[in-house]
Amino acid sequence: MKYLEVAKWEFLEKVTSKAFIISLVLMPIIMVIFGVLPGLLASKPDEKPIAIGVIDETTKIVETLARKLEEKYKLPDGQPNYILRNLKEDLKFSEMKSRAIAMITKGEIEGFFHIPATVYDSGKVEYRAENVSNIRVAERFSRTIEEVIVEQRLTKEGLDPARLKKLMADVNVKSIKVSGKGEEKESGFLETFFSAYIVIMMLMFLVLTSGQLLIRSVVEEKSNRVIEVLLSSCSAQDLMVGKILGLSGLGILQMLLWGIIGVGVAMKTGANIFAIENLLLSLVYFVLGYLMYAAIFVAAGSPVTTEQEAQQITSYVSLMLVFPIVLAVPAMQNPDSTLIRILSFIPLLTPAFMVLRIPIQMPETWEILSTIALLIVSSVGMMWVAGKIFRTAILVYGKRPSLPELWRWLRAS
Repeated sequence: MKYLEVAKWEFLEKVTSKAFIISLVLMPIIMVIFGVLPGLLASKPDEKPIAIGVIDETTKIVETLARKLEEKYKLPDGQPNYILRNLKEDLKFSEMKSRAIAMITKGEIEGFFHIPATVYDSGKVEYRAENVSNIRVAERFSRTIEEVIVEQRLTKEGLDPARLKKLMADVNVKSIKVSGKGEEKESGFLETFFSAYIVIMMLMFLVLTSGQLLIRSVVEEKSNRVIEVLLSSCSAQDLMVGKILGLSGLGILQMLLWGIIGVGVAMKTGANIFAIENLLLSLVYFVLGYLMYAAIFVAAGSPVTTEQEAQQITSYVSLMLVFPIVLAVPAMQNPDSTLIRILSFIPLLTPAFMVLRIPIQMPETWEILSTIALLIVSSVGMMWVAGKIFRTAILVYGKRPSLPELWRWLRAS
């Protein structure tokens, strides 16, 4: 069982390397920074009041707008978040606009809103500022201006805005998932979505990282002729299987540690974003899908001789994992559609689409058994193909073999 010795050597060599240890700690930090930091920065309150000008040609909106903004938005120290400056004067709009723009350039105001006299009919308001990408100001003001205009429209029609607002209060709909056995469980969109999405992203990340390691390992050993020494003590099949198992164990260990961290953070924060009852079945598809992709990487990477070619091969194979992510939302909306079912039986797409469907609406038993059997056959078949190519390609240097040559290698006994 020399392939186990090869697997052990590959695993221990990489798991003790500084690069692996650094990535094990650094990657979760990077993921948290990219995932959490933008939200924290976006939600960070302003440090001081912001002066905003308003040219209200109706003369009926600005006072109510100022009062509502002061009630709704305050700084941590209790000051109003926004200070409104009424820029309406007995002048032409062009002259008022010129003065307001001058105030912006001098830094006296952040920007100004122009509310035309026709706003009740057109519903159009303009905002001018040096930084129009300040979504917080634009969104808060547009929502509050709309609220004021709607209230004034209702009052004009003889309706009570406060009573109408009470009658139109939001309705909170609770989602309860019903299993095939009739059992009920409260389940929100985030839990359903992330149960599928996290597994797909983990599979994609594992395929990308471990696939690159597989190809680079082969390219490195071919370039320094170490491969010839290795083949003197074990067969090409043992070497290939050992590499796949060793680097697979490395990637799975990495995913396991990150998964434990993720579950711990979710439990600590009370975030319910993963359906535990679907974990085992999702892992079956995860492991089978990864083994199939690992074999594809070995088959595709064996003939290459340079790092550049290895990177190209990795990117091409990884594109197949991006396709299910693109169709994630349609698959969630209608997991039993004919298209999604057909895609679930394409081996390269089977792991991702089945993992997507399981948390949303459990597929029928025959589909689960059929797709698992399909993945097993595909993984074994791809291992056989990879073994045939690997056996010949690892000793080929220089020119990359053509497709007819690869076909001849497959047909060779």
